[in-house]
Amino acid sequence: MTRRFITMGKTINGESRWKLYTVGTIFALSIGFAFFGIKKCVPYADTLELIAYRYAAALVSGLIFVAISKARGTYPKGEPGRPKAGLYMTAFFYMAFMILQILAMYFATSIEGAIVFAMVPIFAKIIGRITLGEKSTPLQNFFVVITVAALIVLIILNATDIHLNVTGLIIMTISSIFMGCQNVSARYIRGVFAPIEITMCISAFGFVIFFGTALIRAGIRGDVAGLFEPLTHPTFVIWAAFLGVFCILLSAQFMAYMLAHMQIVQCTIFSSASTLVSIIAGALILGEPLVWYHYLCGALILAGVVGLSAAPAREENSGKSLRDDMKK
Repeated sequence: MTRRFITMGKTINGESRWKLYTVGTIFALSIGFAFFGIKKCVPYADTLELIAYRYAAALVSGLIFVAISKARGTYPKGEPGRPKAGLYMTAFFYMAFMILQILAMYFATSIEGAIVFAMVPIFAKIIGRITLGEKSTPLQNFFVVITVAALIVLIILNATDIHLNVTGLIIMTISSIFMGCQNVSARYIRGVFAPIEITMCISAFGFVIFFGTALIRAGIRGDVAGLFEPLTHPTFVIWAAFLGVFCILLSAQFMAYMLAHMQIVQCTIFSSASTLVSIIAGALILGEPLVWYHYLCGALILAGVVGLSAAPAREENSGKSLRDDMKK
């Protein structure tokens, strides 16, 4: 007999559960390898240009996927009269997170940013409890604390220099809270909007905001041609496409899919695993050293992720959704 679990207020079988874990693993790998793609692109474009092309790649590849899906008749058909405010709010929260994260880097180091970003699962858990009424069990809370604490310790021990900047810290904290809000909002609209619809909305918003800003800046500088100069470098085109397709389009798709079937805290914890992937990838690909605390904290992070994933919530912990409100 197939073992069954309660997730997101409904029962899923073991096969579906492993599908979710596979998606979560691919999500962590995609985000974890983003640093490598960024390193490859930095010589050819600045931060704004890079993120603009990342969203351009995400939008173009997304549109191709949508066109193929519609041609095959597999694209999800939305219910008529769906309130789209939740969909737009989800995209808004994600854009706010990205903009504030970029702004924070002018005041704080990437190490400080990583430490604060590690708190997203806790922020999302608190916001989900307040707004959706989603509850977590003591065992889930235990694994969350283990994962977040191990991640923060790993980042601190791995840092060579940390300078506290209050302005950067505040901006990064607000940015991480917006990320938590995005996760909660994406979960709230589950079942009403398909993951691909959420992903395409985020990609479209990102392209308009970031590519539009880059184009306006280039126009002010009188160097519009310079904006397209990175496209003359095959290395940049390949890695920018990777960052757009895997680290934006697919990662957003995977997260939206997980949020449609798992509790918020179970989904966001996979982001913690992505940091571990970055460190391991750095050691394997770039030859960066691994020391004792990498192994210890890495083991604790994996234990937290696996433990949280293996601790299914009770049915009454699933929280409300947009569909529930539509029925009222």
